[in-house]
Amino acid sequence: MNNYVYILITFIVTIAIRTIPIIFIRKPITSPFLKSFLYYAPYVTLAIMTFPSIINATDNIFAGICALIVGIYLAWKEKSLPIVASACFITVLIIELFV
Repeated sequence: MNNYVYILITFIVTIAIRTIPIIFIRKPITSPFLKSFLYYAPYVTLAIMTFPSIINATDNIFAGICALIVGIYLAWKEKSLPIVASACFITVLIIELFV
């Protein structure tokens, strides 16, 4: 019975998040601050969820931090996703072998 209550609460919250802005915001958003906040909110949410997992995915936290730094650097240099992922993997492999 408890699982159904959890599913119902999740359903209500999801519907509320999607319908409340449609109901209450009728005019286009003109505030530059609010527009930039809404633009960057999904990226920040994704970063908050993934960064701790990247660091804690290995046995050695130092290896995770080094892979994160390598990944950020290569992404900043506009390398492709397979190159960034491979470089991060190799970074963790090398650090795990020698540390």
